[in-house]
Amino acid sequence: SLKSEAPTRGNGPVGTGGSIVESGHPPPPPPTNATMNNPTSLRRRGPRRAPGEPRDGPADESAGGIIASVPSDDSTSHGDFLLARGSSHHGSRGSLDPSPRSAASPSAAADDASTPSRMRRQMSGGAVANDESRWRKVATRAASGIVMISLFAAILLSGHAHVCALVFVLEVLLFRELVTVRYHAFYDRIDSTIPLFRTTQWMWFFVSIFYAYADFAVEMIKSNTSLHDLLDYAKWAPWISFSLYAGTFVMTVATMQAGHIKFQLNQLCWTIVVLCLTVGQLKYIMHNVYNGLIWFTLPILLVITNDIMAYFSGITCGRKFIHRKFMELSPNKTWEGFIGGGIFTVVVGWYLSRFLSRFTWMTCPTNQFVLFPGALECEAENIFHEATTYFPSQMFELVPRALIRLFPNFVEMCSVDGDPNELTACTSGATNQKHYRWELALSIVPIQLHAISLSLFASLVAPFGGFLASAIKRAYRIKDFDSIIPGHGGLMDRFDCQLITALATWVHYNTFVKITTVSVSKLLYMYKLLGEEQRKAFLEKVAEISREG
Repeated sequence: SLKSEAPTRGNGPVGTGGSIVESGHPPPPPPTNATMNNPTSLRRRGPRRAPGEPRDGPADESAGGIIASVPSDDSTSHGDFLLARGSSHHGSRGSLDPSPRSAASPSAAADDASTPSRMRRQMSGGAVANDESRWRKVATRAASGIVMISLFAAILLSGHAHVCALVFVLEVLLFRELVTVRYHAFYDRIDSTIPLFRTTQWMWFFVSIFYAYADFAVEMIKSNTSLHDLLDYAKWAPWISFSLYAGTFVMTVATMQAGHIKFQLNQLCWTIVVLCLTVGQLKYIMHNVYNGLIWFTLPILLVITNDIMAYFSGITCGRKFIHRKFMELSPNKTWEGFIGGGIFTVVVGWYLSRFLSRFTWMTCPTNQFVLFPGALECEAENIFHEATTYFPSQMFELVPRALIRLFPNFVEMCSVDGDPNELTACTSGATNQKHYRWELALSIVPIQLHAISLSLFASLVAPFGGFLASAIKRAYRIKDFDSIIPGHGGLMDRFDCQLITALATWVHYNTFVKITTVSVSKLLYMYKLLGEEQRKAFLEKVAEISREG
């Protein structure tokens, strides 16, 4: 008998380190083309599969008497070799090619690509390659944005009542998108065990809507003499709100199931959170509309500007200057997008507020609830009139003089002969003058200063509404809340930052504008909100002041 031994590579048995040991039989014939081209003829060694994980492909331990082992990513060593079909550059056909894994045959490369880690990497790259290109996505988003802005402008020009109707429709759709997230996630359990689940959710929504806007409706009825016939009904609003709340509360508790109470409480908490995000934050948006459409329009446009400019700043400069990750909840956001969006928003807010203040349709408050309104005429409030604003000199004490001189409108004031009571603009070469302070006087419309405050909020705080929306989508593994807007997703994907901005606008208006601004139109508006006895007392006080004057 003949006994032949092939050289041994490595120390392990066949298939463990690339060793080939043959004894007791003649050497096997060299591999043929059919053998090498058949992927099932090679046994692939890869990472250990988890229980229940499907195989990446078939495996056969025999290949014409020669076993070839393909190491995995984490097991590649100098002792591992691949049996590959030779090329004209690497020897004759059927030779043992001691090249590393990177020089594997196409079939081995395909197996390599099928490992879980590489599959994930290739899926993400393939999704990008097969999906729309970046600029096509930008074009789709831009086209949808133009359509949305056009519809918004049309509704804005149609009147305050139509704007309020738009807000109500948006609240309904936003609530639907958010509660649907968990409804789809737990549909099987909800559908089979919890009765009237969706019914109670929508009952909570309409109870919240009625309570949130009943006060506004009563205020409008009291301030509009043409609606005083409804005063007898308006007084029942608190009782109706509480009755709706009590009925919904009873139904919610009555539908709880003994074995699912914890789950139902979680669902109830989610419903309350959604109501806080939608109805709660938009409770005073109707007041913004009727205080003057500029307090409704300007914040919306500021958020849109921030969203657009942050997007373009991110895709053009993202991670080119700051490589640190911006937010774990939204990995696609970058520092460059966040900062660039904020800068552009402040600049746009400065000029946009001045432009909108020219139109009485934007600045005039009203208490008329009509479907087809006419032109609005009123005496504009002081914040909409151009005026010279003097900035406190203390703001510039710490700024280097050389830097201040680079900007226009700064005036250097000097004292004459050291007398601080005698100030004049500094004259070059005057020996009796000494620098005293800087003065900055700008001819601006005061609404521009309010716009800077709102712009900063829209840039620094409002984006966290978007981060919260991203966290919700990440938690429930969804890309968008809906697909109603091409290129954007759902309404919540676009209005996630608008909700808290609307609430911030109402707070800003009542804190810095309503109390500090006094005008004839404002006094008349407030006078109409008074009852009959309060009006008589007011007129008596006015007459008394007139006699004293």
